[in-house]
Amino acid sequence: MSAIESGAEDRLEAGTIAIENARIVTPDTVIDGLVRVDDGRITAIGDDVETAGVDVTIDADGEYVLPGLIDVHGDDVERQLYPRSSARVETPMAFSAADRANLAAGVTTKFHAIAFEDSPEEHRSTDLATELTELLADSSSLLVDHRVHARCEITESDAVDAVSRVLEAGHADIASVMCHVPGKGQFRDADRFMEYYENQEELSIKDATRLRDERAAVDAETLEDRIERIVDQSTAADVVVASHDDENPTEVEGLAEQGISISEYPITLEAARAAVDEGLTVAMGAPNLVRGGSQWGNLGTREAIDADVVDILCADYHPPSLLAAPFVETGEPLPKRVARVTANPADAAGLTDRGRIEPAARADLVVVDPDPTPTVSHALVGGEYVYRARGEQ
Repeated sequence: MSAIESGAEDRLEAGTIAIENARIVTPDTVIDGLVRVDDGRITAIGDDVETAGVDVTIDADGEYVLPGLIDVHGDDVERQLYPRSSARVETPMAFSAADRANLAAGVTTKFHAIAFEDSPEEHRSTDLATELTELLADSSSLLVDHRVHARCEITESDAVDAVSRVLEAGHADIASVMCHVPGKGQFRDADRFMEYYENQEELSIKDATRLRDERAAVDAETLEDRIERIVDQSTAADVVVASHDDENPTEVEGLAEQGISISEYPITLEAARAAVDEGLTVAMGAPNLVRGGSQWGNLGTREAIDADVVDILCADYHPPSLLAAPFVETGEPLPKRVARVTANPADAAGLTDRGRIEPAARADLVVVDPDPTPTVSHALVGGEYVYRARGEQ
């Protein structure tokens, strides 16, 4: 397997860094001033911060400074692997491109949502998924902090076995269980299953019917046993587990009893409310919010925010939407909107060292110009100045 090319030459500076003339989004408020970084950590914020000994000064020019965004579910690398349906790019090149694209979107911690399922029409297979996780296990040379979110299609025994091996090898940081069958989740209208695989994925009626019948043939007891296997193994490895496309309170309650801690993309408001009641973290899609609704006709992110049942936003298939989402006006304070893409996903994933601008936090920081559309002008990852969209300071 080829190694991912080093991004070391793209790191601009390290040492002691100050970001001045900034509008700093802290956990509670927005303040004007300076952020100081020493040895990879935030050491001071405010308008009277000592600047002696600073090696590099970044002029934010009145723009916002946010914690680096944390994406717990992004499958955008699939588009880098297959920029066209019949054109495959080498995996190291795809990850390198995804690295730069996510950094430009403000993402400094990326959980790649890698699908363990055999779905050739979507360019997905357990072999490819395993290859991706193994390559990501040695991705320290890239600029962003890359991690693995192993998505397990529980209707497929091979997928369950593969995710089990990935967990045993210590190559997964989040695991999730998904069940794409007609009559459930995003395909609760069974006809939508056939429409999706015939039209969007270009399967023949024969192949779509075969896939439908194979997945529908797995009985409920087997599915529960497979979920229990993944949850138990994840828990033993200190890996958090998410559910996917939860449909109703009964389903949510059962998953919570099995040890699920994140409800990812609940498709009804009732399911989302049940997840909150069960103490689960609720994750919704940022593109859903930015676009103005679900492409499947399910629960909209804005509706869920208005109901106060959203903790996390995910990039899903479009990292720029994660950067745009905090600047979508919802009637809430900016720090609360920013927390959905920074502090809250950090906490849900067990990364308590990051996601906030406060002393001692890991210095993952992005300078953002919100107009006319949010863009990143500078970025630090782990205290290293790794991205600049403008000329010399």
